[in-house]
Amino acid sequence: MLKDLKLFLELLRPYKRRVRFALFIGAIAGLGTGAGITFGAGKLFAIVLNGSHDRDLREVILMASVFPVLFLIIGVSTFLSTYHLNFAGLAVIRDLRRDLFAHLQRLPIAFFQRKKTGDLIARLTADTQAMQYALTITARDLAIAPLTFLGAVSMLAYKGWENDGVVYVYCSIALLPLVVLPVRKLTKKLGEKAKAQQEELSNVTSDLSQNIGAAKEVRAFNLQERENTRFSNKVSELFRSQMKVVKYTFALSPIVEIISSIGLGSAFVIGYHQGIAGEEFIVIFTALYFSYSPIKRISYLAGELKKGAESLKRIQEITSEPIHIDEPDIPVSIESLQGKIEFNNVSFSYGDTPALKNIHASIEPGCVCALVGPSGAGKSTFANLVPRFYDVNDGCITIDGYNIRDLKTTDLRQNIAVVSQDPVLFDDTIIENIRLGRQDATDQDVIEAARQAFADEFIKDQPNGYKTIVGERGTRLSGGQKQRIAIARAFLRNAPILILDEATSALDSESEKKIQQALNQLVVGKTVLMIAHRFSTIRNAHKIIVFSNGEIDDEGSHADLYDRCKLYRNLYDQQAS
Repeated sequence: MLKDLKLFLELLRPYKRRVRFALFIGAIAGLGTGAGITFGAGKLFAIVLNGSHDRDLREVILMASVFPVLFLIIGVSTFLSTYHLNFAGLAVIRDLRRDLFAHLQRLPIAFFQRKKTGDLIARLTADTQAMQYALTITARDLAIAPLTFLGAVSMLAYKGWENDGVVYVYCSIALLPLVVLPVRKLTKKLGEKAKAQQEELSNVTSDLSQNIGAAKEVRAFNLQERENTRFSNKVSELFRSQMKVVKYTFALSPIVEIISSIGLGSAFVIGYHQGIAGEEFIVIFTALYFSYSPIKRISYLAGELKKGAESLKRIQEITSEPIHIDEPDIPVSIESLQGKIEFNNVSFSYGDTPALKNIHASIEPGCVCALVGPSGAGKSTFANLVPRFYDVNDGCITIDGYNIRDLKTTDLRQNIAVVSQDPVLFDDTIIENIRLGRQDATDQDVIEAARQAFADEFIKDQPNGYKTIVGERGTRLSGGQKQRIAIARAFLRNAPILILDEATSALDSESEKKIQQALNQLVVGKTVLMIAHRFSTIRNAHKIIVFSNGEIDDEGSHADLYDRCKLYRNLYDQQAS
């Protein structure tokens, strides 16, 4: 428990003043509970047990008023302590979520190809929620329970010093160390089960995310029953994990209570045998109760801290993930690039799988360069290395003679526009989705870009025009409409380097013709990397690079390649036939 507690206290370090104040106030509440109530109860019971009516009524009222005052102090102290610890705990969770999300924004694309979306969502939500519970719900116990125990034990020590016969009663306290053994064992088991529970929850979240993202495919292939069975199995596994956590969480309390009851029962027998006076025994018995009761709360706290610690470990697995795409210590300052791209002996692999081998290529500014080849030949990887979505393993890539590793990634990517085959739109208005191309653009700039992309007409037909919400991933628009909005972003960005991943694939023939005309204007003076899956889109390419098994097989114009490159000719004839 101490290790887990230290871990959480370290998280609370930025709010240490507030935490110290909360612990100090909590100490007052704890000591007031453990010592004050015990002493007050003893005095009042002494009056009752003596049955004397000789005391002045004012004295009795004065002594009775101690309890309201005491509980007022304890109540206010408990509130202030709990409030400030909750403030610090929630602030830590807020900061942790911010840091985790910010770290995710910096991680390379390769990281997201290894991880499930649902698992990342679970770590950002469910795991931080478990930590929040550990930091806030148990805050009151963290501040008060240990001091309640200390106050009760202090009262026992005082009574032991005052009355020699009381010492024998304290033999019952010898059972306290026995509580530690089951608590340690069960909290260790609880940590293992809590980790398994969070992993099962990640699986459920991943399955749900995958199913919702593939809603059309599930219905098209009649996969509803299959998906129901898969999800049912996942939630059943989660249920089993949750019940194991419940078992070990709530097994702690009765074990502590049983040991405590044995101690209290022993105290009663020993006290009776020693002939301890009633009022003294009430004080001692109350103090013993307040010695064991905090142990029960602390054992519960230990379990919650263990669960929170396991969730923190899962979060730290992400925050400790290396960025890989490092920013240069002293970046080269640039405003704009001309667009001359050179690959110098570049090699790259996804893990142990080589994707590009010893690539040499030079693409002049203003060159429309088509990248063709079989699936998996290295076309997309070649293009993705230019904006540093990945970093090369060997060699270097230069733009206008600058090694792209010497440029700030924000400066580099500001000079590159990307239109993917499956563009992603955010759940926002059309105008804001286009404005992503250049966030400082005016509304008029956005509308002009939409006109150039032949999107203005269909946008005006929408219920709210440019203010229409497109839905998550643009689900309220057709594939062609989404593609034209993505192309409008590229027009708006007006970057010197343009990467087109079959940008016209989702358009009908009429729209494709219009977009092709617009692209012919857009590419003037720009370097274009066109990842071509359909050879009809590369008619106007100045240069074609043919990839095969991660290597450049040949490069040149269409006419030259068709005559001399067997691979290119075969690929072209397959589509032409």
